[in-house]
Amino acid sequence: MAQAFFLYFAGIIVLTSVLVVALRNPVYSAISLLIMFFHVAGLYVTLHAEFLAAVQIIVYTGAILVLYLFVVMLLNVKREERYHAQFPLAALLGVTILTEGLMLTLNRRFSSEPLPLSGDNGAADAAAGNTETIGEVLYSTYLFPFEVASLILLVAMIGAIVLAKKDITARDR
Repeated sequence: MAQAFFLYFAGIIVLTSVLVVALRNPVYSAISLLIMFFHVAGLYVTLHAEFLAAVQIIVYTGAILVLYLFVVMLLNVKREERYHAQFPLAALLGVTILTEGLMLTLNRRFSSEPLPLSGDNGAADAAAGNTETIGEVLYSTYLFPFEVASLILLVAMIGAIVLAKKDITARDR
């Protein structure tokens, strides 16, 4: 039964990920992204990572996607018909990524050494809860990358507003 849920979630994730890139209307692309985010959260639930599923829905679906839609509406993105020029490069990159995924899968399947089940302190990880372990790692080991990511998002948001303001003032003249 778990495999059926995984195949359902994985199939929808792959389909909607392709739609995010393939759809020409940015709003429809964002809706496909929304569906993909919810199914990734469902995949986390099947992995017994309920906290990550909740964070996936709250942060990505609630915040990042709304920010993305805000920027799309603010910039008033027009459709561009230059997709045919980018197709060969996109096809090459897609085949490369699929080949790498296949190689990783085959390497894991035929590898003789087992994969580690937990980090360095397996007993402490098993005793602590999922949320507590993630919080400790995020705010100790990965504190600097976490802060850098938040600054990058802030700079991107300010940049989008500055670009939109230039576009709005240019139209008013």
